[in-house]
Amino acid sequence: MHDDDEPVGRVLGRRQALILLGAAGATLAAAGSATASTTTSTPEVCTLDCVVKPEQMEGPYFVDERLNRSDIRSEPSTGQLVPGTALVINFTIQQVRQQQCTALSGAMIDLWQCDAFGLYSDIPSQGSRGRRFLRGYQNTDQAGTARFTTILPGWYTGRTLHIHVKIRTIGTNGRPYEFTSQLYFTPEFGAAYLRTDPYRRKGPADTTNSRDSIYRNGGSQMLLRPQQSGTGYTADFAIGLDLSNTQVGRPD
Repeated sequence: MHDDDEPVGRVLGRRQALILLGAAGATLAAAGSATASTTTSTPEVCTLDCVVKPEQMEGPYFVDERLNRSDIRSEPSTGQLVPGTALVINFTIQQVRQQQCTALSGAMIDLWQCDAFGLYSDIPSQGSRGRRFLRGYQNTDQAGTARFTTILPGWYTGRTLHIHVKIRTIGTNGRPYEFTSQLYFTPEFGAAYLRTDPYRRKGPADTTNSRDSIYRNGGSQMLLRPQQSGTGYTADFAIGLDLSNTQVGRPD
């Protein structure tokens, strides 16, 4: 079990990834999620998203609910939505192999997080046993994509704002492969939405990115960049997986 906060695996910068893929003449299969915007003078600024991200600790609040759904905002027993600002996350999962990136279909993406007031579901110590709000999984499609609808997370003591993600698939050795990490927000974005309802009832977070020991180990590679969409937000996030990396792939 990865019980520390050290990132595991390779992290390729955008320029490094561009050089790596450009040398192989590779193209990205997931159209619309891994786009390139080039100029004649600075081609290295391409927004290339085939990047191997750092793994981070699972934490104590993962429960393998096997709840297959795209919208994780509701409590399944009642159908009631938890309060909070809607956030749509569009994932693109790619396999990095032999200097090429290809869409990874059939990967199982689990998402879990606390509610607007810092509470996780199905945690006996928090009084939420049997409830399953803000948990769920999706399998990636043929383009390696999966979409979740959730809320912007609240905060709890000692942690910056974050959302947990776990990806399960099969490694190149034929064994189960797991990638586990956490998604974050810029301090400016987080502070702004915590001033809105219902988040402002709890006030500003007591821990920012710079003071969070887990974030400091690779969190800058896991930042979401939400854009306004109606009354909520949407964010795209791509992850490249090296399925031959058994250190990352071992079960958490």
